[in-house]
Amino acid sequence: MCLIGFMSTAAAERTVRVDMSDDMRFTPAEIRVKRGEVVRFVATNKGKVMHEIVFGSMAELKKHAEHMRQHSHPGHEEADDDHVGPGKSRQVTRRFTKVGEVYFACLVPGHFEAGMVGKVIVEP
Repeated sequence: MCLIGFMSTAAAERTVRVDMSDDMRFTPAEIRVKRGEVVRFVATNKGKVMHEIVFGSMAELKKHAEHMRQHSHPGHEEADDDHVGPGKSRQVTRRFTKVGEVYFACLVPGHFEAGMVGKVIVEP
């Protein structure tokens, strides 16, 4: 069941800023949205190491994290569109189509396992 859809940045109804830090946390770690709302997330890496923001169900994120652990190699981080370098920002726009929970995580190997996960609560 897909809870989110990809949207153009211009379609956003509001902007939510999310900071990423080297203590392996997102701030805020929990965000509330309304079903059908289009949100532009501006993810800013406040740390000194590479981070990323990826949205999905917890099962999808766990599967992707395992894939990243198995297939990570030098240079991978520079080539991945989901990554946000130190001091950089990335915009991601999503429409939340169903009530429930959607997660966002940093899947750089070791970061997800250290607790770098946030939650979007989609309300009616």
